[in-house]
Amino acid sequence: MANANPELIAALRRSASKLSKGAAYQWGHMGSCNCGNLAQELTGLSKGEIHAYALRKYGDWTEQSMDYCVGSGMPMDLLISQLLENGLSIEDLKNLEKLEDNDVLHNLAGGKRHLIHNKREDLIAYMVSWADLLEKKFLAITPAFEIDIPEPLLSEKSHQ
Repeated sequence: MANANPELIAALRRSASKLSKGAAYQWGHMGSCNCGNLAQELTGLSKGEIHAYALRKYGDWTEQSMDYCVGSGMPMDLLISQLLENGLSIEDLKNLEKLEDNDVLHNLAGGKRHLIHNKREDLIAYMVSWADLLEKKFLAITPAFEIDIPEPLLSEKSHQ
């Protein structure tokens, strides 16, 4: 499970919010799929830039994350390095692309259920559940006086 931190939590909430408001979503497009939407938030890259990086190697997010090589210098490996630096793991990327982390699924509003990996509404539910779960973990391990929640997280929470 990802390292619970305010930046990742905020990025998940922003991604879910943008998707719910009609942001580009296409599961077969490396820059606007499940991982692509979160990568946009964490890296500041556009969907086109992410897709162009991905085309320089073979495979989808699952395959490329499994073939990740920290020292390759390939753009997609550099992008994955940025995601890992933001608290994600290779396993998190594979689970996000397929919407299959059991902890996230058990944390869904209404209880665990099967989600369809290429359905926008299911991705939104998954991202919100994941953000909620990470936020619970973060608050459980961080004394209240040490918490510095980024402004985007506060503003997203106030609109829910």
